[in-house]
This record gives sequence, structure tokens and C-alpha cells, in this order.
Amino acid sequence: MNEEPEGPEMLELAIRLARAAGEIQRDRYETELTIHTKSAPIDLVTEVDRACEALIVEEIQALRPDDAILAEEGGGQDRPDAEWRWIIDPLDGTVNYAHGFPRFCVSIGVERHGERELGVVYDPLLDELFHARRGGGAFLGERQLQVSQRDKLEQALIATGFAYDVHRSREDNLAHFGRLLKAARGLRRDGSAALDLCYVAAGRLDAYWELKLHPWDVAAGLLIVEEAGGRCSDLQGGPAPPSGAEVAASNGLVHDAFLAQLQG
Repeated sequence: MNEEPEGPEMLELAIRLARAAGEIQRDRYETELTIHTKSAPIDLVTEVDRACEALIVEEIQALRPDDAILAEEGGGQDRPDAEWRWIIDPLDGTVNYAHGFPRFCVSIGVERHGERELGVVYDPLLDELFHARRGGGAFLGERQLQVSQRDKLEQALIATGFAYDVHRSREDNLAHFGRLLKAARGLRRDGSAALDLCYVAAGRLDAYWELKLHPWDVAAGLLIVEEAGGRCSDLQGGPAPPSGAEVAASNGLVHDAFLAQLQG
């Protein structure tokens, strides 16, 4: 295969699949759902999650059978020796979706030899499609994205989230939340990590952090932030782990002050 056009072709495929999954989500939004729990009573999965994942995975397997797939609900096959790896959250924000709260999306990230290469995040209700290629910039539709230029933490709008084990774990993010609540202009918790990262890229948020995420939560969003000129790290300022265990993303200008508050 000619290496040069493969990235654009894969981005086109990822966009098409994200839109198709988003159409399923729109069609089933605020309808009766069958809801199951996974790791905790607040960790939900619905038939919509599974239908979206099946659509995406089956198409990738048909068109690109040599690619590895890591998907939240367990579809596909993750192989460490594959050149290309798709990392899929078919419905990021399932709790929101199950309650009819309009804050959810499809997230598709692609790695090549372990390096983030493509990212697509689609909000089906607003019909907003965020996408990026490594070295090619980040976009919302046709508009190129640029992070905000606020350089004072006290003027920043920041978002976070809480892990599914918040009811039973002492590592619950509440101390971080309290410190940032006092230090920033505003603090939000909306329930979709992928969209929060895209909002940092779009300048709607100035920073975002969260603990105990998973690769499918961040694979697309981290690349979109970086390609929009932002900075991503762990809470100590090191590289943001692809596992999602610790994520801090910002416009870069407030990053050091942001991390200082998180570190206490």
C-alpha cells in the first residue's frame, strides 16, 4: 500500500464510521433503553453502545483486517504486532445518554506503531465533528482549531470528571476539585472526557483533568488538543499516559499554574 495517502484515507473512514454511529445515537436518544451495569452501579452500558461498536468494528475488520482494534465493549482484536491500532469509544457519556442528558459522543483514535496518528470525535446532537491528523492540525468541520489564549488561571474555565469507583475509592478527585474550584473562574463536570478534550482544543475550555480514564476515552482527544496547540501531560507534567490513568490538558499558557494547583 502507498504509505502517503493511507492517513487521509483512514481519517475519511474514521469520520464516516463516527457519523454512522452518531446516527444510531440520535435515533435512539430519549427512547426506552435496556441498561446494564459493568464495573460499578454507575458504570453503564446500553444496547446503543453495543450497536455503535458493532457497526464500527465490523466495518474496520472488513476493510482493514490486519489492523488491531481496542474497543470499550470488547469488540475486535487487539494485537501488539499490528502496525495500525484503532481505539474506540462507541458512546462516550453513556450515563448522560441513559438519562437523556445531551452530552455524549463517538470517539475514534488511531495509533501507528504506538504513536497517536488520527483522532475523530463526533457529537451527534450538535452535529459537531472534531478531527485531527498528527502534524496536520485539528479541525471542527472545516474550521481549524486553536486553543484559547488566556494566561491566568483565575480567568480559566476548567472541566473534570470522576471515576466509576468514586463511591468506594479514597482516590476520588475531590481534593483536586476543591483546589481548582477556588482557583479558577469556573469549574464544570459534564461527563464526556472526549468532548472535554475537544473543548480545550476549541478554546471553549482552558484546561481539563481527570483520573482513572481508559485508552478509548483519550486516544482521539489528546491528539486533537496537541494539534490545536495545547499541552497534554500527567498531573506531574510528564507525558500524558495513553492508558488515561492521569490526564491534564490545557492551552499551555495556564498549564504550570494548573498543575501546581492539582499537586497541592
